[in-house]
Amino acid sequence: MRLVVCVDRDDDLGRKAGIQGPVVGRAAVLDAAMRLGTADPEDADTNAMFAAVRLRDEISRLGDECDVVVLTGSPKVGVLSDRKVGEQFDRVLQSHPATSAHLISDGAEDEFVFPILYSRIQIDGVHRVHIRQSASLESTYYTVIQALKDPKLRAKTVLPLAFVLLTLGIAAAAGIIWWGVIGLAILLGVYLIFWTFDIDEALIESLRSASTDIRQGSVAFGFGLFAIALIGVGFLEGYNVTVGHPNDTPINRGLQFLVASTVWWLVGSEVWESGRAIRRYLLRGRLPRTFPIATTSITGIGFTSYGILYLVRYLEGLEGPAGPSQLPLIVAAIVLGLALVISAGVLSQYFKARSQAGTAAPV
Repeated sequence: MRLVVCVDRDDDLGRKAGIQGPVVGRAAVLDAAMRLGTADPEDADTNAMFAAVRLRDEISRLGDECDVVVLTGSPKVGVLSDRKVGEQFDRVLQSHPATSAHLISDGAEDEFVFPILYSRIQIDGVHRVHIRQSASLESTYYTVIQALKDPKLRAKTVLPLAFVLLTLGIAAAAGIIWWGVIGLAILLGVYLIFWTFDIDEALIESLRSASTDIRQGSVAFGFGLFAIALIGVGFLEGYNVTVGHPNDTPINRGLQFLVASTVWWLVGSEVWESGRAIRRYLLRGRLPRTFPIATTSITGIGFTSYGILYLVRYLEGLEGPAGPSQLPLIVAAIVLGLALVISAGVLSQYFKARSQAGTAAPV
């Protein structure tokens, strides 16, 4: 006996048509394909199931006993879906002992699970279903429009193009095209950083949290605004110091900027953490365990940062508060900062161990 196996790795049948896998038999597969096609006429799995039925009929006409089966996975494509496909195939082989199988695929994603099927039965062939599309301009336009309706795809494709056109257009209108190219490079660089580390999602979540704090009258919002203002003051202070020494070397101006700004940034970070701690205290009557960890980390980062900045000044032979006689103090600041950062990590592990011990303790 042979089997024609069609795989729906992301379980479109279950999500869209309410059909649980495995689906076994010609009539059952045709019914499932009709129901899925009615629920979503654009789903490629419908065509794959019809192709599986057609291949089953061709093999049967050659005189071989053959049946068709559709295996479904899970919307969470990955380990869970692949495990479900394997378990369903095992059940099918128990009720329909087969010597070989033909596999039907509608794309590369479903073929990821084919090694799971290879390990259970001899595979006689793999058949990929290609949907023929009209080559007309109207069909291409429709396909592109349908794809751009996905907000995630639109944000990753249209937004960079909008940056390019907007920046170059403004620069050309102002007659500063080279500055436009420089600004465009900076904008795209920032965009790629945001996209790589999901900073945009973090900012959106912060805005939602701030909106909730405003509606609830939380003190954290006021502390957050104050912290942002302090960070802005740090940039302004660093800029003023840099402008006041226009004849210095670029590295010296950069170091002066960081020396003047870092203390404001550190204070802003501490204000931010204090606001979160006070909010937690007002809600639960106790300070969060993360507050002493954050305070220790911020202090350690401050000592380490200033130590490194003054060490660079010393190595570059720049004049300032950190002359050659201050080298022991510089090393001490770096060592103290690293010790505080390590202490924060140890404190975090200590609190985590206490929390796990408290959870595991019998009630």
